[in-house]
Amino acid sequence: MLQLLNVVTDRGSKYAVSGGPVTNRKDIDAFLKQLKRDRKFAKATHNTWAAQLSNGTPLKGDDGESGAGMVIVRMLEREGLQDHVIVVTRWYGGVKLGGDRFRRVQDCVRAYLEELPPSAG
Repeated sequence: MLQLLNVVTDRGSKYAVSGGPVTNRKDIDAFLKQLKRDRKFAKATHNTWAAQLSNGTPLKGDDGESGAGMVIVRMLEREGLQDHVIVVTRWYGGVKLGGDRFRRVQDCVRAYLEELPPSAG
């Protein structure tokens, strides 16, 4: 599991990004369960995630951050990264970010992809 904490802070909201290899929905559920074993992530406002499976199936979960999972799916598709889940975690800071929340999700995914070892993709 690759994890980057405090990737972005915007108007009080803090973001982190995590990810790892998966091959099916069961793997994704296990990954999310493992992530949420960390109390900090379990108490987060949103754990938005997406994966592009090698069979062509995109899977996503917004966890209350409507539309954010699709942002991650599109980035995975552009990158050609398959069989890998990326989770963007947000701790809400009290100020609504509007459309900027999607830019923060993109910032997190970009940071994650930059840190990913070449062999992982």
